[in-house]
Amino acid sequence: MVNSKLTAFLVTIVFFFFFFTVPSTAKSSTLIQQIKQQTQEQDKELFVGVNIGTDVSNLLSAKDLVSFLQVQKISHVRLYDANPGILKALANTKISVIISVPNNQLLAIGSSNTTAASWINQNVVAYYPDTLITHVGVGNEVLTTVPSSAPLLLPAIQSLYSALVAANLHTQIKVSTPHAASIVLDTFPPSQAYFNQSLTSVIVPLLRFLSKTGSPLMMNLYPYYVFMENKGVVPLDNSLFKPLTPSKEMVDPNTMLHYTNVLDAMIDAAYVSMKNLNVTDVVVLVTESGWPSKGNSEEPYATIDSADTYNSNLIRHVLDHSGTPLHPEITSSVFIYELFNEDLRSPPVSEANWGLFYSNSTPVYLLHVSGSGTFLANDTTNQTYCIAMEGVDSKSLQAALDWACGPGSANCSEIQPGESCYQPNNVKNHASYAFDSYYQKEGKVPGSCDFKGVAMITTIDPSHESCVFPGSKKVVRKTRAIVNSTEVSSAAERLKLTTFHTSRLTATTVAFCISLFVPFVIT
Repeated sequence: MVNSKLTAFLVTIVFFFFFFTVPSTAKSSTLIQQIKQQTQEQDKELFVGVNIGTDVSNLLSAKDLVSFLQVQKISHVRLYDANPGILKALANTKISVIISVPNNQLLAIGSSNTTAASWINQNVVAYYPDTLITHVGVGNEVLTTVPSSAPLLLPAIQSLYSALVAANLHTQIKVSTPHAASIVLDTFPPSQAYFNQSLTSVIVPLLRFLSKTGSPLMMNLYPYYVFMENKGVVPLDNSLFKPLTPSKEMVDPNTMLHYTNVLDAMIDAAYVSMKNLNVTDVVVLVTESGWPSKGNSEEPYATIDSADTYNSNLIRHVLDHSGTPLHPEITSSVFIYELFNEDLRSPPVSEANWGLFYSNSTPVYLLHVSGSGTFLANDTTNQTYCIAMEGVDSKSLQAALDWACGPGSANCSEIQPGESCYQPNNVKNHASYAFDSYYQKEGKVPGSCDFKGVAMITTIDPSHESCVFPGSKKVVRKTRAIVNSTEVSSAAERLKLTTFHTSRLTATTVAFCISLFVPFVIT
């Protein structure tokens, strides 16, 4: 995603067995053809994927990144280039990938068939089918971010497609280009939408190409920006996929279709715009969508709670095959922007805070996606803990610790001298215990593990030796008598408890929690 954005599934058991038991030199042409067919069929399945930006400090190595994707059950990714290390690491993983031609390479590829063929050979043929490349994205938001390159866009796409034809890969790998939402004007009501007429000379032949080759119209769609640019007109609930009463639904007066969320309206606006140009057989693929979890004073709606709500509801909406009011039979697959917070991004603050995870692989927030398939292990059904973030200065941690044990009413008795979690006697250890106590006490609600940016969520149990953290499934029985309890046992003895279930908080409780967060939790 660029600043202008103010704009897989499992393959067959045969594929798994083949790649992990048969040497590559023994692959038969028949099996390779089967793999190609499976890739094509897999691409037709509905999915939620993630974008992987690399403006990240201490980005995971390619091998560790792919292992992380597998742990998180992420089956589709989109890269903003054709990173050879990542493509190699993705081999034999069942993870589908969109690779991209960066905008600064359009001139060379759009001007030379030879250069295009070389690009396909180096970045596609060299890896496929071991690495499941499904699409080539040519540039990103070219028509709106680098309009001077617009005349080169279609020639580049056609040259790359011709190279795929020469490699006999054109039926397995599609070529398209991601657009900013702003190429469509008057998006609400959707029935009145149309493509920016100044772009017609590019859009019309591009749509014909997509129709002819069975490729999708790639769109980067951000209800966050629609809301920010139309506050007072577009309700926040509509932008976040929140359940609405009929009176709050947006109604297209020309079709009388009811829209319960902004994203559906944006997708239908794209379909209407294509129909206006007599194209009705191209499917929309949402290559970017998301919500920032943090912003500056001018971005008050960039919050953890809103980001959690949007992305959780987005995932459910897609995997429930909800379709759109205009096309209930078609549900667009979506790539969430993005996997990691890109902390090297330039201001505003929100630019660095679109990720589901920090660069150290801990979740920024816990998605609520239970019952919506197996996308992400990052879910509230998992055991999670709140601990002190690495690299934070002791003064900041001490201030947060004091608040947690004071106004925050965390149970800090176990980090007092002589108690089980007193050692190691340092502010980071004590703060981690206090943070987790507060986080668990508040039901792990979004925002309860922040403490002015010095805390983070982890799925790794921080308990150690005789010190058991509040969120742990384990409990240590102590040799001393416990107040108001008859339990007495050896300090070394531990019992495993049943899984802890988070209860839902009432609105009153949530409001009270919010009042407690100031000044350490709300940033």
